[in-house]
Amino acid sequence: MHKTKRLKKSIVSMLLVLVLVVGQTVAFADTELITRSEASEMYKWDLTDIYESKEAFMKDVKVLEDELFPKYEKYVGKLDNVDTLVELFALDQEASRTLFNAYVYANLSVDLDQTNNDAIEMTSITSGLYGQYLSAQSFVEPEILELDETVIRTFMEDERLADMNMYLSGLLNQKEHILSQEEEKILSLAAEMAGSPRNVFDKVTIADKEQVFIINKDGEEVELTPGVFSQAIEDTDRDYRANAAEVRYSVYEKINNTLAATYEAEIKKNVFFSKARGFDSSIEASLNAESIPQSVYDNLVKSVNGNLDYLHKYYAVRKKALAYDDLYYYDAYVPLTDDYRMEITYDDAATMIATALKPLGEKYVTDFNSGIANQWVDAYEDDNKYTGGYQWGTYDTHPFILMNYDNTLNSALTLAHEMGHAMNSKYSNDTQPYPMADYSIFTAEVASTVNEMLVMDYLIENAKTDEEKLFLVNQQIENIRGTVFVQVMFSEFEKRTHEMVESGEPISPDALNTLWMELLTKYYGSSYTTLEYQKYGWSRIPHFYMNFYVYKYATSMSAAYSIVNRIKAGEENAVEDYLTFLGAGGSDEPINILKAAGVDMNNSEPVDSILIYFGELVDELETLLDEKAASQPNTTVYVVQSGDMLWEIAENYGTTWENLVEINNLLNANLIYGGLELQVPVK
Repeated sequence: MHKTKRLKKSIVSMLLVLVLVVGQTVAFADTELITRSEASEMYKWDLTDIYESKEAFMKDVKVLEDELFPKYEKYVGKLDNVDTLVELFALDQEASRTLFNAYVYANLSVDLDQTNNDAIEMTSITSGLYGQYLSAQSFVEPEILELDETVIRTFMEDERLADMNMYLSGLLNQKEHILSQEEEKILSLAAEMAGSPRNVFDKVTIADKEQVFIINKDGEEVELTPGVFSQAIEDTDRDYRANAAEVRYSVYEKINNTLAATYEAEIKKNVFFSKARGFDSSIEASLNAESIPQSVYDNLVKSVNGNLDYLHKYYAVRKKALAYDDLYYYDAYVPLTDDYRMEITYDDAATMIATALKPLGEKYVTDFNSGIANQWVDAYEDDNKYTGGYQWGTYDTHPFILMNYDNTLNSALTLAHEMGHAMNSKYSNDTQPYPMADYSIFTAEVASTVNEMLVMDYLIENAKTDEEKLFLVNQQIENIRGTVFVQVMFSEFEKRTHEMVESGEPISPDALNTLWMELLTKYYGSSYTTLEYQKYGWSRIPHFYMNFYVYKYATSMSAAYSIVNRIKAGEENAVEDYLTFLGAGGSDEPINILKAAGVDMNNSEPVDSILIYFGELVDELETLLDEKAASQPNTTVYVVQSGDMLWEIAENYGTTWENLVEINNLLNANLIYGGLELQVPVK
């Protein structure tokens, strides 16, 4: 039923955010990272907005099991009457809303602490409830589809079913893939089991993941958490970056076999369900669920593969700028500016984002600020908290955003991204009735990416120096690289691994590792040198357990770029069209909803446009770097050794220590350390 689909869509919408990068027009002072346990309550969720207590949660569990689920039985064999169908849909809305509140509450609770036994118990309970729900209503769609199409369309004319018309229309479109009542019941009984691969992945990579440690810049041994790694990989000390990257990947090397088996189970699950419903492939089944033509997917991959030269040139420019003989994974994120690091606190990020979003109008900005002030966001990292970021919620509550904010510009953009999702959810819930409030996964990332684009435009337009602009242009390049090029590479990996299983080809750790390295080489080009441990990179991607989701990041960024261009150009009704899009929910097919906002994804123009924009940014980056090089004295790189003194280095290279301070933007001449890379005059 419609609400079954709503629950499934909402579950997969709990995303781990892409690692995207952003800049800020002001540099903030270094600040210590704080943890969730150290933060005030205003930076934490208040889950009593859903249930006051576990006892209240269990009360709804009892209502579902003892009252609501048993009522479905009385409608079996009686759906040939419009009055009965109206009653059934009313029951289903009550049951699914109650179930969804319980499901979200349990999962949000466990994501705050993956070792919380009460929360783990609640997630197990709601997982079982979901299976019971699917079983209880499994007769509905087969029974409706046994009716003559003219009867169903007559039902759709009844005003009491107006809110269900999109569901019934979609059901008719899916008719050939809906099975008999008994067959549907069997598939529904498998639903709980079908979630096992993702559950195993989460436990292996989060709850049971080996703790690893590195020696930080202060000589202290610290755990390599995601927050620590995100800062280390941008550090100017190449040896430090290299060590952090190698330690990070060592975790996945040790569990390569386990994660290969887990991913194989995920693929086989998708293949099983697609074959059971009569689809020719898993990707066809996934696209069909949202009425997305496969040409949209194929055009995306074709366009990106035809424009890989832009990405290859970017790595060539980066390699030249860094003056390395080889450019490695751990060199791909280090800033191309001279010690130009930006840090921004959570509060400052929220203020900056609100300013950047002013083109969307006063109402949008006011609602954004209200969400920040009213604890929509659980902001900070903590032991056993779920990593990454996502937005989730229910029709009956405000949105909930999980963050692991670490004062980086990456985190600032993640906040903008997830608040985009939250505003989409808020406006859809405010505008649409419950059956039509859930927006398509295909359009889900558009709202989040519009926010990112506006933030980046704001920052680049307000850059105060060439150095700041260089930094921001590079970050926008990284943003598009990660959202379009990388996600399409992920899509190719996902499609090819599914095709391997569908053709009977065996899946092994070696096969997965080899395929991943082939794609890295193709996408990143000859200026980028791959490292052996990168072959395990596929195994850390949670989105591979979301059944052909990742391509939607690339289509969404392409659509978002088109929308932002309309708004920034001042096109008539551009803002109004976009706000209507945000409130459209599932009131029409996703392709049509985007078209009403001025974006036609049936052709390649939106994708081609953002790839051309990427190429223009790379050209601008190259120009800025060339101008910077021309304005600086002829220098080379000297790697500081343990015990070096700045005056000794200066004397050795025929200059003064004051000149080295100026060339390298050093804040303190006495604080140099082994591994630091200094620009020094050529002898």
